[in-house]
Amino acid sequence: MSARTYADFTPEATFEIKKCDTFKLDEAPATQVVLTRDEGLEYYRIMQTIRRMELKADQLYKQKIIRGFCHLYDGQEACAVGIEASINLSDHLITAYRAHGYTLTRGGTVKEIMAELTGRRGGIAKGKGGSMHMYTKHFYGGNGIVGAQVPLGAGVALACKYQGNNQLCVCLYGDGAANQVCSLETSFNFICENNRYGMGTSVERAAASTDYFRRGEFIPGLRVDGMDLLCVREATRFAADHCRSGKGPILMELQTYRYHGHSMSDPGVSYRTREEIQEVRSKSDPISMLKDRMLSNNMASIEELKEIDVEVRKEIEDAALFATTDPEPPLEELCNHIYYNDAAVEVRGTNPWAKLKSVS
Repeated sequence: MSARTYADFTPEATFEIKKCDTFKLDEAPATQVVLTRDEGLEYYRIMQTIRRMELKADQLYKQKIIRGFCHLYDGQEACAVGIEASINLSDHLITAYRAHGYTLTRGGTVKEIMAELTGRRGGIAKGKGGSMHMYTKHFYGGNGIVGAQVPLGAGVALACKYQGNNQLCVCLYGDGAANQVCSLETSFNFICENNRYGMGTSVERAAASTDYFRRGEFIPGLRVDGMDLLCVREATRFAADHCRSGKGPILMELQTYRYHGHSMSDPGVSYRTREEIQEVRSKSDPISMLKDRMLSNNMASIEELKEIDVEVRKEIEDAALFATTDPEPPLEELCNHIYYNDAAVEVRGTNPWAKLKSVS
């Protein structure tokens, strides 16, 4: 950066993006969008942070430092970052168990997330939630049961409508959960992150209808390129305006791709080929796509983006060090926070004589 000043860069540029497929809508999201340099640098940093955080979690899991269920989000970063770019932190969000990226975009820190993965006291859920159960203000997890978050998200949305606060709830689920009865019985106001394979079965084999954005029947829908951050951002902006204007719920399908298997116990290559994964990486990677746009339009330099990469790697390494040295929560804190803002209560342990206390 020493050889170039900020004045040398293009402050903003207009891009043509892929048109969304629509269902029961008279209008559609814009196909010509503006990206500022500051926005691009912010989006790049967040997506790189999610990517590096998930790769570090993969490493720690293979070292048996992270245990239990662990579902990684690398490849799908454009979904989380694009959605957050078009809603407010005062809005509400709930998702399934692939939740690390959203925990970060909702205000959690890398250090808190990594420490939660290793079950440490400094974790975002005090080391008692693990990979699938992380929370921040207006972020309700992290839910381990397939489709369970969908009716909960509908309840949050109903509360927003009841209170008249002009807030909305984004409820996310995967293509696998789209066939789960909770998803079908609940009024849609939600986003399907279609990463094409559910737990390990391709969408073509799992469902008679793979047009998930049409699944609302009488509810309008959008199908979006979920690998392009700008497509996700504009579609979410359109959907949020639709909801806030009193037109009711809307269903979005983000066509995305996960690089890892369904979870860390799934190698991810028994139902797809390594060549397929590599092809998506080389042609549709969301971080590379944003990087190429910024470089080709003189919105950033290679050196500047490399500096961000170095800073992100350091942040991840510092967080990993904290996550492996912070103490585990003591036994006496095991039952804390069962209730919110109540007097302390006794909780029976594994036998009638083992007494623990729950403190709010």
